[in-house]
Amino acid sequence: MALKATIYKASLQISDMDRNVYGDHALTIARHPSETDERMMIRVLAYALHVPADPRNGALELAKSLWDTEEPDLWQKDLTGQITHWIDVGQPDERRILKSSPRAERVTVISYTASTPVWWRGIESRITRTRNVAVWQIDPAQSQALAALAQRNMQLQVTVQDGTLWVSEGDRSVEIRPNRLNP
Repeated sequence: MALKATIYKASLQISDMDRNVYGDHALTIARHPSETDERMMIRVLAYALHVPADPRNGALELAKSLWDTEEPDLWQKDLTGQITHWIDVGQPDERRILKSSPRAERVTVISYTASTPVWWRGIESRITRTRNVAVWQIDPAQSQALAALAQRNMQLQVTVQDGTLWVSEGDRSVEIRPNRLNP
């Protein structure tokens, strides 16, 4: 018998002063049985960092990457169905990144494990040649602290200023400083 996804609900209050994006967002997250709290929360963080200020050109959506290898973790499509932003979480192989690059206007990869430097050294020379791929690293201690905020029903406040994020849930808060790996 196949295991089913666990449903999480997140209410996000986003105040992104770097991009002038403010708003409340309700997310329903289908957590795959193989997915950790850490990975799920990095997907929520990716949503908060990349949600568009104006969804008239398409909304950012959680995709089915763990169920369908042809989809990213998150994506934004314009009203014609074209992918404007492809977002992967973790350490996808270079073929996946290079395949997604011509399919989308922008590609973002967010890695969060201690092995990120080794993974990045292995693909850096080929990925830095692409014009539309941004690769980011979240410190593993920060991503694990973020994972500790995971609950089935979350009320998260996300504040972004000067490249630093503060994610709060109740009286708990985590500071996250994403580090861009490619220029």
